Amino acid sequence: MDNHANLVKVYLFVCEAYEKELQYFVQRFSNNHQPRFTDQEVMAIMLYCQGYERRLTIKAVYDFASRWLRSWFPLLPSYTAFVMRVNRLSEAFRRLSAILLDDYAPDSRSESLCMVDSMPVITCSAKRNGKVAREVADKGYCSTKSLYYYGVKLHLLTSRVKGSLPHPEALILTAASESDLAVFRDNWSTISNKVVFADKAYLDSDMQNSMWQNHSELLAPVKHPRGVPEVIKQRSRAADDLFSRTVSSIRQPIESLFSWLLEKADIQTASKVRSTKGLFVHIFSKITAVFCAKLIFNP
Repeated sequence: MDNHANLVKVYLFVCEAYEKELQYFVQRFSNNHQPRFTDQEVMAIMLYCQGYERRLTIKAVYDFASRWLRSWFPLLPSYTAFVMRVNRLSEAFRRLSAILLDDYAPDSRSESLCMVDSMPVITCSAKRNGKVAREVADKGYCSTKSLYYYGVKLHLLTSRVKGSLPHPEALILTAASESDLAVFRDNWSTISNKVVFADKAYLDSDMQNSMWQNHSELLAPVKHPRGVPEVIKQRSRAADDLFSRTVSSIRQPIESLFSWLLEKADIQTASKVRSTKGLFVHIFSKITAVFCAKLIFNP
């Protein structure tokens, strides 16, 4: 009964968002503008199976729905038609993730302390020639994993939540080759009244100075410029190490958030994606599914 209740809750959440806003992202200008198997049902099946049943591929979602949810969705189409319908809703999933993170943000989140980082979403290894989603994906390097790959980067700006995982305030999807610093400079360097904790990749003196004008500050572990004599590094090593450890410990929760996304949704592995729309569905449907379960039905 608990599973049935969760399915109903997910369906009602999708229907409310669809009537309010999502319908304008999936308008049809054809005779089939009101399909018998609705968009709301497609999205509810995806979110429920991914968020609660841990079915992390469209094939697994369809097999579960076909076997166990037929009484709830008797008009479930064939697998091919289901995949086509899911991919057609890629923009709706993207918008639904934004609605969820905006409308259901925890009241306990910090208004001033933020963390920023990125994670790779890998469509294939760099040993192969990436042919999927070339409009948005390319070859990049993940320093954390010492890995070259084809795919995209998911950038998150999160606010601190005491005693819990940080809450995403904004997310951006870029090509894998985009540097973290460039993305932050172009999108978030003008935020005001924030203290942002980041890693060394985000260090830039000019950007930090401009952030001061907006009463914001970016803190990252110490990184000495090239050419600094070793004797100068040794003089300040104790203070630099203490500062770096403090910054790293404060921004550690965003690493935990990425680990949680990997555990719950395996969002990093997109090797079975075959199109740009499919890549968007892979990312945003999983983000919506896991945060739907976390923020709405299991706060």
